[in-house]
Amino acid sequence: MESYLLDWANLLLRWVHVITAIAWIGSSFYFVFLDSSLTPPVDDDLKKQGVSGELWAVHGGGFYHPVKFAVKPPELPKHLHWFYWESYSTWLSGFALFTVSYLWNASTYLIDKSLMNWSPGAAIGVALSFFVVFWMLYDGICQIFGKRKNGDAIVGALVLVLVCVASWLACHWFAGRAAFLLVGGMIATAMSANVFFWIIPGQRKVIASIKAGQPVDPVHGQRGKQRSVHNTYFTLPVLFAMLSNHYSFTYSHPQNWLVLILMMLAGALIRQFFVMRHGYKLGRSGNPLPYALVGGALILGAIVWMKPPLAPPAVPLAINSIASHAGLTGAESQNDYINLQKVMEQRCYQCHGAQLQMKNVRLDSPALLKQHAQSVYQQVVVSKIMPINNATGMLDAERALVRQWFESGAKTP
Repeated sequence: MESYLLDWANLLLRWVHVITAIAWIGSSFYFVFLDSSLTPPVDDDLKKQGVSGELWAVHGGGFYHPVKFAVKPPELPKHLHWFYWESYSTWLSGFALFTVSYLWNASTYLIDKSLMNWSPGAAIGVALSFFVVFWMLYDGICQIFGKRKNGDAIVGALVLVLVCVASWLACHWFAGRAAFLLVGGMIATAMSANVFFWIIPGQRKVIASIKAGQPVDPVHGQRGKQRSVHNTYFTLPVLFAMLSNHYSFTYSHPQNWLVLILMMLAGALIRQFFVMRHGYKLGRSGNPLPYALVGGALILGAIVWMKPPLAPPAVPLAINSIASHAGLTGAESQNDYINLQKVMEQRCYQCHGAQLQMKNVRLDSPALLKQHAQSVYQQVVVSKIMPINNATGMLDAERALVRQWFESGAKTP
């Protein structure tokens, strides 16, 4: 029952997380586009009001004319829309999903004993510290170096180094899939913290100054703009880290930390292309195509680098030989299913037996094993992601036994 309820919680939280993330990323992308596409106003009345840029757009059969006041409008409107609950809802649902999917069963999903053999409590504590420590270091970098000459370049370089170090540590301390999600959640936490600690408070101070009839300090808008731009470059790297858990060839690679860094860097470069292309069309910036080309080259390079080696044709092993390597002897080695059942009992029944059926998969009977034969072969032999983090210590010879059984027809009594 616990597994069933956790699956429902995982599904519903994932659904909410995707919906709120679409709303947050969509609004972020739109405002970056808007800022990049604004042109100086041509109407004298707009100029007198203090409008710094305007845009004409057509969508859904109607025409839109957004304008931007760089510091403050002549007067505040009665209804002013705030963009922050999209951010907060995305983080809250994402953290809840990470808790249900990884922290709740830390010994299974978070810990890889071949990397770090620590207790679930210690692993959870260190994982959560990634969120806090990364934010503190990133925020400190922005405050210390952001206002200096070439501050944006310095901040960008230092944050890149920080992300690389965090990725290396996460992939050497935690199970690969959890490590990728942890790095993605770490960056997403900084994104939401930017909104919570800097963007929204700065906007509130501006509005308070306007209502009090006091001069508006432009630093609040400048700081909010800086953090908003950082968020848009973080977006594609975070999305890759979150999607990667469906593709084991990424997080199970021997240099998975480098895979993560290369793909996140490619995402940031491709995002730079989309950020600059609007200004390029207006003649305000150079051609951004090289950024997209470099990002694409990194992805192509990763594909070539990570391709599996071409193995020589496999020589079928006798079932007796495989069983012997797996520690199965005597009468057991005379029957494919008996040998396989012994492996399943030792390595798989803990999570897919009578007492517990993770993901609603049960393997402790011939009919059920036959029903899930294709999935077992894919997860155990092809991708080798089961057992999760090899928590039960399945041997290569035992995987070969599963392979031999499946490829010989997956026969059961």
